[in-house]
Amino acid sequence: MKYGKKYRFFGKIEYQYGKISINSPVFDEIENTNNTGKIIPIYPLTFSLTQNTLRKIIENGLKKVNEEGGLKETLPEYILKEYNLQDIKKANYDIHFPKNYEDFRKARKRLVFEELLSTQLALLQIKNNNLTEKKGITFDKNVKMSDVINSLPFNLTKAQLRVLQEIDENMESEKTMNRLLQGDVGSGKTIVAMISAYKAVKSGYQVAILAPTAILATQHLNNFRNILDKFNIKCELLISGITKKNKENILERLKDGKIDILIGTHAMIEENVEFKNLGLVVTDEQHRFGVKQRTKIAQKGKNPDVIVMSATPIPRTLALILYGDLDISIIDELPPNRKTIETYAVTKRMEERINNFIKKQVNEGRQCYIVCPLVEESEDEGIDLKAVLTLYEICKNQTFKEYKVEYIHGKMKPKEKDEIMSRFKKGEINILISTTVIEVGVDVPNASIMVIEDAQRFGLAALHQLRGRVGRGEYKSYCVLKYNGNGQNTKERMKIMCETNDGFVISQKDLELRGSGDFFGTMQHGIPDFKIANLFTDMDILKLAQEVAIKIVNEDNKLEKQENKLLKELVKDKFTDRLEI
Repeated sequence: MKYGKKYRFFGKIEYQYGKISINSPVFDEIENTNNTGKIIPIYPLTFSLTQNTLRKIIENGLKKVNEEGGLKETLPEYILKEYNLQDIKKANYDIHFPKNYEDFRKARKRLVFEELLSTQLALLQIKNNNLTEKKGITFDKNVKMSDVINSLPFNLTKAQLRVLQEIDENMESEKTMNRLLQGDVGSGKTIVAMISAYKAVKSGYQVAILAPTAILATQHLNNFRNILDKFNIKCELLISGITKKNKENILERLKDGKIDILIGTHAMIEENVEFKNLGLVVTDEQHRFGVKQRTKIAQKGKNPDVIVMSATPIPRTLALILYGDLDISIIDELPPNRKTIETYAVTKRMEERINNFIKKQVNEGRQCYIVCPLVEESEDEGIDLKAVLTLYEICKNQTFKEYKVEYIHGKMKPKEKDEIMSRFKKGEINILISTTVIEVGVDVPNASIMVIEDAQRFGLAALHQLRGRVGRGEYKSYCVLKYNGNGQNTKERMKIMCETNDGFVISQKDLELRGSGDFFGTMQHGIPDFKIANLFTDMDILKLAQEVAIKIVNEDNKLEKQENKLLKELVKDKFTDRLEI
């Protein structure tokens, strides 16, 4: 500071020890205001970079770009006019340094609209590429799904029957099916896949079922065989753990068409896996497989129909946006025999009561999961492992020393994980301590308690997925959420988990509380992360972008008109690896 100059200060004023003070204020010379007296941007910072420095860098960058003619416009003139959007130069300047909030709002609207429009256009084009250029398989109208439905030892729900009808109509048309099958944990998606597979096989085609883990693939194999063996349908398993000789035998029979349904993990994507006549591909747990893997397995047939199953419920409006290249079917009711899982949110004070409750359940013959949160990968990878091992030692040697306690975590070899899960399934383990690796679909009907440590560190969707691991048998089941912290957000999230078992309600709430960035952070949906759009708060712009995209694609499918040249560039820039443009 220089004597005689005037400065403007910004900060929190406090009265301490008889003096007025501002701790670490932001300040400027009056003639040269950069950081006070106006709206200023706040950026995420990295190592030893200050807000001040970064603002200067960005201001200089914008100035330099504008001196050289400015940023090139990415949206056509007719769209800017029709939807009253700012041009790209002004929007980019005002998103950083707006004169007032109205300028900021207009700049943000323009940038969000552009981001969502390009995403929608790309998805619509992928969908249209699938529709127009390639004829799909027309499956046999005389093969009736009802043959399997009537042979089942239980009744399907109305929702399952509705979804099967949608799939049946799809399979009988010549349009290639690309369908997202959404259903809550335990809503009976697998049986829908099974009945669809029956139709494909009896029409003379083979089916590939892709599962994210070996144990889930093995479980599918057993379920498929139980239902389809009586129809003389041959199912086989292809996972990395099988012997070389066995694998060669399977590959040979697959190529000769002697295997009707192949169920497996990533091992199925390998080059040497050849089908004689692949007609249907079913991918389980969609978010574990990226779009490219989905496409890769589909390329093993001539435009096979594709069903993508997901137990992570996404609100319908969002599913339309994220999976704009897929049709959507939703199983929105649970089978009548599914038990409601009683959920309790407790603090550490209740630890002893919870432990006694676990002992009581195990003494009655039930089993229990205890889940530790996974530490973010960016941190030290050993921490989550340590959490599991520490808890395991305490449970094994102190809290539950009279019971059989085991642990499982993501760093184990697949073979070890499968072995432990299969021992747990057989009832040889009473209490299983785990990271979130157990969240995917394995059925242990005898497990009736799920305890989640530090529940505040999980997203709601993940908590709901984990809770779905219990309540799969005839026994009353419980989920205990142990949490720390008194924050309003934490309490609200725990409350929602205790109040509802509906995955769609939960995912909507999750989105509200966490914003779309976090919500989709765990999903490899193959869509670039949004830099500025928030799918929850920007729903109105999203709907507008969707309408505009549909209108444009209907009039100019491949964006070949002169007026859409800029849009074509924009989409290409963002989605090159996913589009054949």
